[in-house]
Amino acid sequence: MTTLPDTRPIPRIASVATAPKTILVVTWVDGHTDSVDLSGWISTGGTLLSPLLKTAFFARAAVAEYGLSVQWDEDGNAAIDSVHLEALRDQQRPFESRELSEWQRRMEVSNQEAADLLGVSQSTWLNYKGGKSRIPRAVQIACHATERDPIFFEAHYHPRSVGRPGNSTAA
Repeated sequence: MTTLPDTRPIPRIASVATAPKTILVVTWVDGHTDSVDLSGWISTGGTLLSPLLKTAFFARAAVAEYGLSVQWDEDGNAAIDSVHLEALRDQQRPFESRELSEWQRRMEVSNQEAADLLGVSQSTWLNYKGGKSRIPRAVQIACHATERDPIFFEAHYHPRSVGRPGNSTAA
């Protein structure tokens, strides 16, 4: 089996179907099915991908390269590989409180540091983590960005000191 540099198996596609507009319904070889919105990807592809905005052309989606891509034309100009498709799916998947807690653990930040990093109050942060409030899309995007890009994280992270402030009396 071919693997990516981080040793994850390369995702393989078993079948695809199209849904309204630019939604691709992907069934992976492991049996999971995901709906992936390709509108952002298509819009950044210029004239090469613009035919995909036509319903009839988009509906021609077919698995290619033994499950390693989806293509819409015979020459493979209008195609997306399975790695990028999986990445889009992961970015579009909604964050639930469990994912938010896992993100916090991976980033090794306190509740207050996480709240500060994302520009929300600590009580709002705790409501997100506790499932009491819907996690806004902007928070989801920021969490993904801080984890993917260490410089982005470092630029916005402000560590908090643990415990009480020290005594600042002068001698």
